[in-house]
Amino acid sequence: MKLTHSFVSPAPAEDVWEALLDPERVAPCLPGATLTSVDGKTFNGEVKVKLGPVQLLYRGSGEFVEIDPVLRRAVMKAAGKDARGNGTASATVTFQVGDTVEVETDLSVTGRPAQLGRGLISEVSGKLVDQFAECLASTLGSVDPDEVAQQQHLRVVPDEPIDLIDTAGVPVLKRVLPVAAAVLAVVLFVVLRRRRQR
Repeated sequence: MKLTHSFVSPAPAEDVWEALLDPERVAPCLPGATLTSVDGKTFNGEVKVKLGPVQLLYRGSGEFVEIDPVLRRAVMKAAGKDARGNGTASATVTFQVGDTVEVETDLSVTGRPAQLGRGLISEVSGKLVDQFAECLASTLGSVDPDEVAQQQHLRVVPDEPIDLIDTAGVPVLKRVLPVAAAVLAVVLFVVLRRRRQR
C-alpha cells in the first residue's frame, strides 16, 4: 500500500533535514512510539497501538538505507512484529525536504490493523502526519536545550498507545455504524423468526 503526504517545512530546510535524520529528536513526535536504542543509521523501538479493546505492541527496527544531503532526500526501511504475534508491519519511507516535506510510504500491514482497510489507514496516516508536523514545528521552534532534552527523556518509558479508532474519528463511525446496523437487523430478524416458530 502506497501513501503520499506532504507538509510545509516548519523551519529552514536544513534544520528540518537534520532533525528528520535524528531519531532521538523526532521520536517524541511519533504517537505511541518509544525509541529504545540508536546506533549510527539504525535504531530500535516500540509502538503501542490500540484498536478498540485490543492493544498491540510492535517491536522492531529501522535503518536509513539512502541519504542524499544534496537533494535532502532519504530512504528509511523499518519493520516490526506484534509481541503476541497478532500481526506485522513494514514500511519503506522516502522523504525529501525543501519548502515542503514530501513523504512517500510503501506500507505493508498484517493482522488486526489491516482490517481497517486502505481507506481508513490512509485517513489515519494523514492525521498522524499532521500531528507529527505540528510537533516537529514546536520542537524546532524551541531554543531551550533542557526542554528538548526533556522531550527526548519522556520516550525512555513506553508512551500511551495510539488509538487508531479515535484518531480516525468520524470517518470510522460512518463506516462502522452501517455495518453495525446491518448486523443488528440480522440478529433481530433471527430472534423474531425463532419466536414465531415457537
